[in-house]
Amino acid sequence: MGTLYLVATPIGNLEDMSPRAIRVLREANLIAAEDTRHTGKLLKHFQIETPITSYFEHNKLNKLDFILGKLLTGDVALVSDAGTPAVNDPGYELVRAALASNHDVRPVPGPSAPITALTVSGLPTDSFLYLGYLPHKTSERHKRLEEVESQPYTLVFLESPYRIVESLEDIYSILGDRKICVAREMTKMFEEYWRGNASGAVQYFKSQAPRGEFTLVVDGKKMDGSQKWTEAQLQMAIESELKSEKSAKDISVELAKQSGWNKKEIYTLINQSK
Repeated sequence: MGTLYLVATPIGNLEDMSPRAIRVLREANLIAAEDTRHTGKLLKHFQIETPITSYFEHNKLNKLDFILGKLLTGDVALVSDAGTPAVNDPGYELVRAALASNHDVRPVPGPSAPITALTVSGLPTDSFLYLGYLPHKTSERHKRLEEVESQPYTLVFLESPYRIVESLEDIYSILGDRKICVAREMTKMFEEYWRGNASGAVQYFKSQAPRGEFTLVVDGKKMDGSQKWTEAQLQMAIESELKSEKSAKDISVELAKQSGWNKKEIYTLINQSK
């Protein structure tokens, strides 16, 4: 029985390829790649000669049986075009199928565009909400932003150069003039990080022809003393905090400062959530 390895690959700079990632790709019986031509260049650079097969959005379900068959005789490595597989890229269904067939599934950690942008944004990193690409259609994009408008967490989105200005305009109009970091072409030659307010980002990127892939990091909703979180908002925050090693008491004190709820009420909800 083979192991399915999810191998993170560089988001731009090939020097970010880890020695372990290179070894796993060399030793695997098969590499399943989102784009065989793109991954082929990576494999050639690192002199990796492992057989490769395509595994992308439009064939991911049809390829499951083939890849599971290969796992019966050896290890398979899954890679996306860049970054960590299964995060906004094909992989979720394959992981589920491999686990259901009692195969071991292991990560080979490495680059990830959302985490990379978040860490250098200058915005809070203790609690964040990753939402992938914003919808293409304007009405659906508005709906998605309206759904998260009241969330206190730092928001992380991906966007293409073709819709970056429209998405920034929608963020400004729906979420308000929040602090934002726009990361472009991370780790590549024309790497850029624009930090400021949403209104300034709109003007800046309107004045040029945006190129490259973008990651947007947006400040969460700031509550003042007159605004109290809904119970649903508080419950979501509690669930997030419970994943940490903080005590119920510490969580209660911290969330009481942010939410407008009494710390005793929060403590009761925490115990109910355990």
